[in-house]
Amino acid sequence: MLAVVCFPASAGIEKDVRHLSDTLLEGRRPGSRGGAEAAAYIYRRFEQMGLEPRLQSFKTDKGVCRNVYVVCRGDLRSANYTLICAHFDGLGLYKGVLYPGADCNASGVAVLLDLAARLQKDGRNYIFAALDSHSDGMDGAVNMASLPYKLSWVINLDTIGSTLAPPNKYRPDFLIVLGGKPYEKQLEKANAGPKLRLYYDYYRSKAFTDYFYNKASDQVPFMRKGTKAVMFTSGITMNTNKPEDSAATLDYAVLERRAELILLWLDSL
Repeated sequence: MLAVVCFPASAGIEKDVRHLSDTLLEGRRPGSRGGAEAAAYIYRRFEQMGLEPRLQSFKTDKGVCRNVYVVCRGDLRSANYTLICAHFDGLGLYKGVLYPGADCNASGVAVLLDLAARLQKDGRNYIFAALDSHSDGMDGAVNMASLPYKLSWVINLDTIGSTLAPPNKYRPDFLIVLGGKPYEKQLEKANAGPKLRLYYDYYRSKAFTDYFYNKASDQVPFMRKGTKAVMFTSGITMNTNKPEDSAATLDYAVLERRAELILLWLDSL
């Protein structure tokens, strides 16, 4: 295993969140002009890293959607990949009201881009995928799962930027890791630096844990094919899927620590 060069996540995380949730992108509704602009932005961000992005286009009842992904083959001895994904679509404009979708899920895409920049040359095989059309039956994830790659892991980043609804009011610097309990030892070791409060269930609810891990997020189509999956989230807040979900409401210092924890844990796999 090659050592990952660890350094604080740059201001790029906040910059990406603010761009993706800007009025210019109109909330990134699947099939919309704003959704296409978001895909183009992510494509350019991958190119700026020296990567070669690919588009996977597909049709839904809302129009043409597109996943944006890159394949990093660092280990020629292995045909297996770790897929790191985050959906970039949002609710868009509804009756003239903008739903910016900063936490859900510009935050996940920003961490995805940060990890791609930092892991692309660590000597292992990764696919970094920004998925469209999560809100329409996880169509982006379903289409991504149809590609002929052998996946060892799926790491899903879904709504990961807020500290507004901590499971413990005294520890807003937390992270929920669904599917992470079998890897608790490695996760806690990786957490020695970030020092987050880690939870392996969804607000101590078995029903909600099952719902968000096994039914409601983009790891599900891959899990149905037998791939191991972990979902990282900071949970639903009073702003989720509302016009109030703006870039100004996120906690970027904690978001950077969350990105660091994920990076260090991936290095331990």
